[in-house]
Amino acid sequence: MRVQPETGQQTATEANTAAETKTGIGTKPDQLAGLLTSIRACSACADILPFVPRPVVHADTRARLLIASQAPGTRVHETGISFNDASGDRLREWLGMERDVFYDPSRVALVPMAFCYPGVQPKGGDKPPPAACAALWRARLLALLPNIRLTLLVGSFAQNHVLGKGSVFERTLDFERFLPRFFPLPHPSWRTGQWERRTPAFRAQVIPALRQAVRTALE
Repeated sequence: MRVQPETGQQTATEANTAAETKTGIGTKPDQLAGLLTSIRACSACADILPFVPRPVVHADTRARLLIASQAPGTRVHETGISFNDASGDRLREWLGMERDVFYDPSRVALVPMAFCYPGVQPKGGDKPPPAACAALWRARLLALLPNIRLTLLVGSFAQNHVLGKGSVFERTLDFERFLPRFFPLPHPSWRTGQWERRTPAFRAQVIPALRQAVRTALE
């Protein structure tokens, strides 16, 4: 199956060359720094968010691994640090990665589908990430990450954005189909922990391949 790179990644070099030729301003690091400043000041979704917007994103032009996830949760909203919660602990364990590497933006870019905490649904669980966020920022941000070698598609929203609709768990077990560009994963929540315990192939096959793919990307 042929899948499309995330919008903005496939023609990152061309997009940046065109932008620099047109505007005549800055290098990619300078452009990225300016874009991140704009993202972190964004209040476009203020009317639909439960709290004052606090966009959370970590990126550097040198990053080789991109983790595309859903949206910040309450703990991330409070601390301003991506995956600074139990789900982050589980994800780092899957990756076999220490916090210092995970939070080194020159190696790992943490770019969720929406940058602000979307709030809780009436029946529980976080609301979906507002689509307007990705439409506004995602292509421009990814175009300034030219060194990404591997993208982890964590959860249904990231996977569906890139791969189209499908089963998160089926894609995870069929990960080889999407390599070398993408590696699909479930969201590392406590609910996924239940599936993980019922699915020995995840530990036996997916995790070793995931860790090897991440090591290769970061080399």
